[in-house]
Amino acid sequence: MAYTYDPQNIFARILRGEIPNKTVAETVHTLVFHDINPHAPVHFLAIPKGPYVNFDHFAAEASVEEIVDFHRTVASVIADLGLAGEAGYRAITNAGVSGMQEVPHYHLHILGGRVLGRLVGPA
Repeated sequence: MAYTYDPQNIFARILRGEIPNKTVAETVHTLVFHDINPHAPVHFLAIPKGPYVNFDHFAAEASVEEIVDFHRTVASVIADLGLAGEAGYRAITNAGVSGMQEVPHYHLHILGGRVLGRLVGPA
């Protein structure tokens, strides 16, 4: 699948410094920041700095360095914020229309700090 990246999306603008954010962590390939509309006591977003539309785009086309950096940075932040182990967290990414993706830049939501309940009930 070929994806077309929109360089004017809000996360691209955040990466360019046009829109401020509350940064949690930043590396050469990854930016992690607090969600502006949190749905849990801990809610942050992790985004790759490269122009990837969604998870499958990132997984298929990102370099090994980008993929490793992204996942290790997220793991480090999860540990730093006390969510690792039994505390727990939820990792969510949305893709496309059916997945309710609002911003066409791959992003991973990490939510925690309380019991979050079921994500999706029975069909």
